[in-house]
Amino acid sequence: MTFAHAHLLGIEPLAPADITAILDLAESYVVLNRSEAKHGDALRGLTQINMFFEESTRTQASFELAGKRLGADVMSMAMQASSLKKGETLIDTALTLNAMHPDLLVVRHPQSGAVELLAQKVRCAVLNAGDGRHEHPTQALLDALTIRRAKGRLHRLSIAICGDIAHSRVARSNILLLGKMENRVRLIGPPTLMPAGISEFGVEVFDDMRAGLEGVDVVMMLRLQKERMDGGFIPSEREYYHRYGLDAEKLAVAKPDAIVMHPGPMNRGVEIDGEIADDINRSVIRDQVEMGVAVRMAAMDLLAQGLRARREA
Repeated sequence: MTFAHAHLLGIEPLAPADITAILDLAESYVVLNRSEAKHGDALRGLTQINMFFEESTRTQASFELAGKRLGADVMSMAMQASSLKKGETLIDTALTLNAMHPDLLVVRHPQSGAVELLAQKVRCAVLNAGDGRHEHPTQALLDALTIRRAKGRLHRLSIAICGDIAHSRVARSNILLLGKMENRVRLIGPPTLMPAGISEFGVEVFDDMRAGLEGVDVVMMLRLQKERMDGGFIPSEREYYHRYGLDAEKLAVAKPDAIVMHPGPMNRGVEIDGEIADDINRSVIRDQVEMGVAVRMAAMDLLAQGLRARREA
């Protein structure tokens, strides 16, 4: 498999063939992860550094496990308590990293564009594990793999993304990916949680949950990102759940075989009813977690192949 990109900074630069290449390779890693051995050697001899300027238990654990299963030397740096708090700039951090000679750098940062800035300054492959409100590419890829495995395809589906669209990099990456793969995307949420200019993304926008969920194949719920809100975006969590929380009544208007997704962590009783989240016939939320490790293994494998090819050239 060929992957023409030196970094994975977002979905926006990827062609449909790039997306398919990552998902196809990830399928083989799903098989590996379910085997007794669980270890490959695609990253043997390489060093992976995880730099999380924002806390994220799931994403960091997933990247760490992915690197170790492929044989990399993995180091995770707790950036919240790092030299950045002592005044070090992002550029100084990049220069320090270059002196350590890493091969793969996984970065999560609260500022949009910070990961791309680092990628311009370091001599290794960089993976964006979420930057501000910009993108979270591996989350969209693992969501895509989950959908493809559940539905047998990743095109011409009707997919509803519901909730806090305005603050969600997950929503942005999914809108881009699902659009590239020829799906019909609906966004559902209160007007206060819709970003400006959203109609330019080629999506349908609804502020009524039942109207938006009518006949969809996939229901993707989003977390209310209260840490990114600086005003009264919703009247109350109780009112929000009444209007936009996914329960059996609202889900009933979707297709009978519609799947339910959530990137986690979930606020049960706010975005989603607990029984729906745990329904083994509808919910693929645990599958998303499993697919996350496989997708991150595939992404790092493809980037490492390119890195080695450039170094040998």
